[in-house]
Amino acid sequence: MTAVIGAVVLLGAGCEDTGATRAGSAKGKGSGAAAASPSTDASASASASQAVMPRLVGERLLDATVLVKKVTRAPVELASAYRDVTLPTDPTAWTVCFQTPAADSPVTPATAVELSLVAPGTDCPERAGAARQTSKAPVPAASPTPARTAVPVSTPVPPKPKKPQTPPPANDEPVFFKNCDAAKAAGKAPIRRGQPGYRDALDRDKDGIACDK
Repeated sequence: MTAVIGAVVLLGAGCEDTGATRAGSAKGKGSGAAAASPSTDASASASASQAVMPRLVGERLLDATVLVKKVTRAPVELASAYRDVTLPTDPTAWTVCFQTPAADSPVTPATAVELSLVAPGTDCPERAGAARQTSKAPVPAASPTPARTAVPVSTPVPPKPKKPQTPPPANDEPVFFKNCDAAKAAGKAPIRRGQPGYRDALDRDKDGIACDK
């Protein structure tokens, strides 16, 4: 009877030890879980504090610079978005067309930033560094053809033909002067040889000229 009771007592003690061991084990696991929780929170906090590049495209340089300074202390490099357009001394009013790094990219305080800008009111090119002026010479616009006005054309009137001057009718009758007085009275003196009215009788000195004296 005593052995049985002792066996029962031993069994009870073994059960208590097993329960205590299990409780201690469970307690130890609970403590380990509680200790791991702060480490997980710190990792999540580090991920949440990772800085990213803000979106700067479309912003004025003045506003974009303020946003950049919140995530990095490195200098900002500026360039003209058009290779044939010179950046002014103060481009704070110019607009950002391209940015490096891209928006939402992770950055550190030492990350360098590059911005490509265009003048106010100017469209951004398809890519950074494009030419604004085309190399081809502009073709001059064709001048409009003037409207033609119909002008009535008068029929030219041919000039009246001039009447041909009719030479005086030739006097086929021989001219005869009785003497030089008659030739002078007719207004024909002096008379040269070959002219009508000349004859040797009127040419006294025979020099070929009649009625010359």
